Amino acid sequence: MGAELDGGDLRIVRVLSRTSAYTRHAVTYRSGRLTISGVMNVPSGRGPFPVLVLAHGYIDPEVYTSGRGLAREQDYLARRGYVVLHTDYRNHAQSDDDPGNDLRLRQGYVEDVANAVLAVKASTLPALDRDRVGLLGRSMGGGLVLDVLTVRPGLVDAAVAYAPVSSRAQDNFERWVRGRPENRSLSEAIVAAYGAPESAPAFWDAVSSRTYVDRITEPLLVHHGTADESCPIEWSRQTVDALRRAGKDATLLTYPGEPHAFGSAWPSSMARTVAFFRQHLTA
Repeated sequence: MGAELDGGDLRIVRVLSRTSAYTRHAVTYRSGRLTISGVMNVPSGRGPFPVLVLAHGYIDPEVYTSGRGLAREQDYLARRGYVVLHTDYRNHAQSDDDPGNDLRLRQGYVEDVANAVLAVKASTLPALDRDRVGLLGRSMGGGLVLDVLTVRPGLVDAAVAYAPVSSRAQDNFERWVRGRPENRSLSEAIVAAYGAPESAPAFWDAVSSRTYVDRITEPLLVHHGTADESCPIEWSRQTVDALRRAGKDATLLTYPGEPHAFGSAWPSSMARTVAFFRQHLTA
């Protein structure tokens, strides 16, 4: 919250491909001292078009390639008239490296998503409607959406989270760091730096978006399947309950039998997503 965010310098690097509905570009933008890569789909026709910044879920940076996350969503949303900016995050694809990001609980990713929005708003590209900007994230990216909403209220007009991680940092640490033998060294380093959740609860509450839901000013739509094998649906229920208790505009849509990545219900969930953004991203 205290960080100075100054995202900008959104640049089109080259055209990657063209369809009848949109052109796909490789892009970069500035996030603090780092340059972040990504892809941007720009609809065909006369703009400016509303913009959606997309935050992907966890993919091992060693195998990640630019724009790899949220491929279905990138195509679907561009075909419905949205400029789609998919950020790669630091340490991914052609982005600059930040060796300390994991130890800092990946909070650098929060900066990268927020700075992507700021880069859009600072851009002079004629296709971008800088006054109509939304966020969409899945899994880890859904958690980043919640983080951005708490860190910078008013930055976007509306947000959607698919199967997000917990809004309590303790839950995510226990499930994916301390709960996995391959992450033992990282777990030990984090505990040494900040204390374990059971011995330093104040720290872990302080880095959890749920602690700050009273700051959120934007409407939020959450999609979650009841058969999610990665992020328990109870996490979203708890998050949305906390938002509602704080008087916020938050909606949870549940999908019986749907797994983490969504299957047969994905088209209907995306139709609801587009309806939500059309309602809230108004000129």
